[in-house]
Amino acid sequence: MTLMTKFLGAAATLALSTGAALAEPALIFDLGGKFDKSFNEAAYNGAQRWAEETGESYREIELQSEAQREQALRRFAEAGANPIVMTGFAFGDALGQVAGDYPDTDFVIIDMVVDQPNVRSVVFNEHEGSYLVGMLAAEASKSGTVSFIGGMDIPLIRKFACGFAEGAKAVNPDINVIANMTGSTPAAWNDPVKGSELTKAQISQGSDVVFSAAGGTGVGVLQTAADEDILSIGVDSNQNFLHPGKVLTSMLKRVDNAVYQAMTDGPGMEKGFNVMGIANGGVGYAMDEFNASLVTPEMQAQVDAAAEKIASGELSVHDYMTDDSCPALSF
Repeated sequence: MTLMTKFLGAAATLALSTGAALAEPALIFDLGGKFDKSFNEAAYNGAQRWAEETGESYREIELQSEAQREQALRRFAEAGANPIVMTGFAFGDALGQVAGDYPDTDFVIIDMVVDQPNVRSVVFNEHEGSYLVGMLAAEASKSGTVSFIGGMDIPLIRKFACGFAEGAKAVNPDINVIANMTGSTPAAWNDPVKGSELTKAQISQGSDVVFSAAGGTGVGVLQTAADEDILSIGVDSNQNFLHPGKVLTSMLKRVDNAVYQAMTDGPGMEKGFNVMGIANGGVGYAMDEFNASLVTPEMQAQVDAAAEKIASGELSVHDYMTDDSCPALSF
């Protein structure tokens, strides 16, 4: 096995070793770092669960810039890593360029579809999970105003916002829903200061429950919400523990399960399009000791009933990405 070190510069860290099996999997984290308490960390947790259960190891890298995407994919593929898992829609273009050059390597991309015979594309019904936490937000709100803070303004994040607004209005048709995005570049995923500023602005407009879908930026949102004594809603990973008694719930996006399954399936896995929603445990909401006092049995029963209807197909939540429209919210 070829030893590779520092191929992406001193700022990037690679977990590579000599003597590793050729089929050792690799995980590439998106910008924002693997310990972002959100999307990347969910992926890390899935990889760690696989490693602990199997006793095997995997390679990893935390990207420091957009320019490293294609380079990281090619270097891992050339080193024999298989499968190569990447977190985030922004890998789409790079993977489209790379996959065909390594037909014997399996690639897994989360949050984007790349139509290549050696690629598994995993996407989530984020609008469904967001609908559930929107219901909880409306049930918990005393002011009649709830809010959403997104990271980068892209259709995927509008999908979160629209599901949230639809769920809130299902509980209270007259509720006011405020929505703001952090920015229009990838820097929006890791700007907790801007997240804090947006939270304060929304509080000044009456919001008493704020839902953040903004990666590392959300750390600032949840912190400020706790400091200002309003409720927040986490995303991707279970973030309830960050501010016990202040985080109403977290919209779970089981990126951990997607990564764990990819590494478990290994080389030769089934490729193609993989959708994870409420029906197959791909999205949901978090209940634990940290938010038990905030969610009454009646609130939980109402949300669980909606989840069952979504899973069965009886209730359909609008998906912003199907038509670039949001009936429940104006941007």
